Amino acid sequence: MRATSSRLEKALKADGDLKLVVYMMAGHPNRKKSVEVAKRLAASGVAAIEIGVPHSDPLADGPVIQKAGQIALDHGMTVDACLELASEVSGVGAPVVLMSYVNPILAHDPRRFAADAAQAGVAGVIVPDMPIEEAEPVASWLRSASLDTVFMVAPTTAPNRIGAICERSSGFVYCVTLTGITGVRKDLPAGLKDLVGSVRERTELPVAAGFGISRPEHMKSLRGIADAAVVGSAIVAEIDAGKDPMPMVKELLKACR
Repeated sequence: MRATSSRLEKALKADGDLKLVVYMMAGHPNRKKSVEVAKRLAASGVAAIEIGVPHSDPLADGPVIQKAGQIALDHGMTVDACLELASEVSGVGAPVVLMSYVNPILAHDPRRFAADAAQAGVAGVIVPDMPIEEAEPVASWLRSASLDTVFMVAPTTAPNRIGAICERSSGFVYCVTLTGITGVRKDLPAGLKDLVGSVRERTELPVAAGFGISRPEHMKSLRGIADAAVVGSAIVAEIDAGKDPMPMVKELLKACR
């Protein structure tokens, strides 16, 4: 591993086991509950916790996460409140990654967002609607605050562009398993192994697979292929139903080993 490995990179680098990254929406079902759930998730043994910043136009998200984001917005969740939540969770266990669309960052001011996120103990940021060609100056402010900027590779990404995305990513590379939006799927796409392999050829960073991953059998099928798996909609659905997501997380962690 490179001497300059970040906290997030170290957390996701596989040591024989698949790593689990869990996603939850800040402020869902309400702020108090989301802080409580986030702390428990961070201390559960997962490699990282991804905290979503609610946005009114979540173009990459399926109905489960869209609903959670709208509930959070209706309860007055803001970028500042998300950063406060992150600060309460960042010292508990797993590193915190914020998932935000670019408009909330621009509205907050990228320089201030980077400084505030670093102050909150955030390890990295995923911005799904920020292509590498248009990432500056947001990405440079994140880098200057020692925050990892995680970019996404999709099944439709051209091979020459995969290399450019890998070069600009830090922390890990997010491999989107399918074309379309987030949400629980029965089976993982047949081309996922080839896609992850193509990314691996171009980077030493950990590779995390996400979108559609929800079951222990998914985790088992990803062992030896990806370094980490991101599970979001399945966990958010448990929280939305008023259930404890920890039993599901324990089952997923068991399937990682």
